[in-house]
Amino acid sequence: MINIVLPVDFGDKTDQLVEGAIKFAKQLNGRIYLIHVAPSDIGFAIGDMGFQYFPEVEANEIREELVQLNKIEQRILAHDIECEHLLKQGLAKDIIIEYAKAKNADYIVMGSHGRSGIYDVFVGSLTKGLTKSSHIPVLVLPIHD
Repeated sequence: MINIVLPVDFGDKTDQLVEGAIKFAKQLNGRIYLIHVAPSDIGFAIGDMGFQYFPEVEANEIREELVQLNKIEQRILAHDIECEHLLKQGLAKDIIIEYAKAKNADYIVMGSHGRSGIYDVFVGSLTKGLTKSSHIPVLVLPIHD
């Protein structure tokens, strides 16, 4: 069976990415390992007293993201594709590569909005970073409006 790691960010194009990964997994008799990497600074805010940490904000956000991951996992399972999920906090590129290695992934499936140039300078591109750093093939699905 082919192992596919599918990172999701819950953005407005996540549904398109998941549909593409489902199609790919069906063609290859694949299993999907769904992952969401939350930033480490979820519970931090800058206020009158400088940086403050609010653990309840972080806990609520993580809980909501787990609900979203569960929904996506159920959607994948409904297509008779094996699936499991993981939510971790940290640096997305490193965590995704580490997870893909741990799951003996054959592919990492990512989406690309097709932006480039100045957008990448200011925002960066996780997909671009993974294609440069990963020894595991990265399948990039075009996700356009």
